[in-house]
Amino acid sequence: MTSLSDATLTGDETIETQFGTVQLEQNYPTDDSAALLFDQIDAQRAAQAYLWVLPLIGFSTWRDRAAQTFGATEFGDFVVYETLREKRGIITANLTTPYIVNFTSLADGPVLIDYPAGPTAGGVLDFWQRPVSDLGQTGPDEGKGGGYVVLGPDDDSAPFEGSGRFVVRSATVNIFIALRILTDDPDEAAVLKEGLKLSRAGSDPAPVRYIEGVDREWSATPARGLQFWRDLATVLLEEPVREVDKALMAMLEPLGIVKGKTFDPDERQAAILSEAAALGELMARTNQVNPRYTSPYWPGTSWYKSFDFAVEQETDTILQLDQRATWFYEAVTSTKGMVDPTPGAGQVYMTAKRDSEGRLVRADRTYRLHVPAEVPVAQFWSLTLYSEETRRAYDNGGSEIRSVSLDSRDDQLTFNDDGSIDLYIGPTAPPGGESNWMKAVEEDGWFVYFRLYAPTEPFFDKTWTLPDFQAL
Repeated sequence: MTSLSDATLTGDETIETQFGTVQLEQNYPTDDSAALLFDQIDAQRAAQAYLWVLPLIGFSTWRDRAAQTFGATEFGDFVVYETLREKRGIITANLTTPYIVNFTSLADGPVLIDYPAGPTAGGVLDFWQRPVSDLGQTGPDEGKGGGYVVLGPDDDSAPFEGSGRFVVRSATVNIFIALRILTDDPDEAAVLKEGLKLSRAGSDPAPVRYIEGVDREWSATPARGLQFWRDLATVLLEEPVREVDKALMAMLEPLGIVKGKTFDPDERQAAILSEAAALGELMARTNQVNPRYTSPYWPGTSWYKSFDFAVEQETDTILQLDQRATWFYEAVTSTKGMVDPTPGAGQVYMTAKRDSEGRLVRADRTYRLHVPAEVPVAQFWSLTLYSEETRRAYDNGGSEIRSVSLDSRDDQLTFNDDGSIDLYIGPTAPPGGESNWMKAVEEDGWFVYFRLYAPTEPFFDKTWTLPDFQAL
């Protein structure tokens, strides 16, 4: 018997591997060994496929769960996520501003959007979570309002030439449409909401339906086990196979996920897929904590930029597999403003999973985050607490948003005399720190996003630095 690294692969040979014993007879794997090797081929491919499809699963899960929870099942239905319970269902939701979100299919033809003028930020994404077009202030209408045509992968653009609308194309049949209203004036917000219309090509624009005030707990965290693959098989039936995904489809075919066919795995396939879902998730978590494709943003700290890849998800030479798997395991959506902010515009999401001693943060310890004065933002900053188990807003028993998200506009925060502030996370608040504290629950491991809205030059030249969490 020999190890795999020392095997000659010649003649009669018994080879011990991590996954079992492989027997060669006159160079050929025996039938039993062939079965073992096929299981290993499929298990490895399935684990890599898990990482590959995370952006697609993230959106399809959100769409399907929102339909169940909020009744968002009709064309033109926009769910308004505003309360903690509504937002806590979304993976790493921003808790500081409301979301207004629609999922639409282009299977029945192009979608026309009549977009209102005013202070909004919005966008259309395809189901691989790649931007199709910004809307509003960062879109081609520049906040002046206008008409958009969203084409499906095979739709003809000729009928819309000269229409005066902005014509964009999605690589997927399913799309995500979302916006934020950037005004605190309720009358102005009402006018903006009334001005948004959706229609099919050839139909008159119709006001959208806003689903508001549901205030229910729910979850858009993707399923585990075999259900993960059932959900994947469903959404793959809806979507075209892109050129870049053909290798993925080839890897999934022996496991029963085939374009145009019903997914009905046999016992062997089901066992391999269930195990691969767990292994794939462990790989994603490892990337989260140890993103080996990049370095901490501030040298000497454990702070990383959460979104650290191109919105196109590829370069001239690679598809950014690990990069996007890290982000889309723990988050949803992508915009150019999150990737390439400029001084005074866009936003930056920073994350840390280790303390000042390099140890993974724990829910049974209390930590202090010292935020130096003059945080480089033109708008505001926030620190939001998330569960590593669900990747959603942390559930510590609080019913208010500030129980899991503290931001610089919060008049309950206590600042130091020099303008800096100490924030705390842990099972108990330190004496005098109650107003600056977010509770952690033992065994529910956590992570944070420190968001900078409209970061300014000291962030980019790194003359301002955020130190690591300190265990108390």
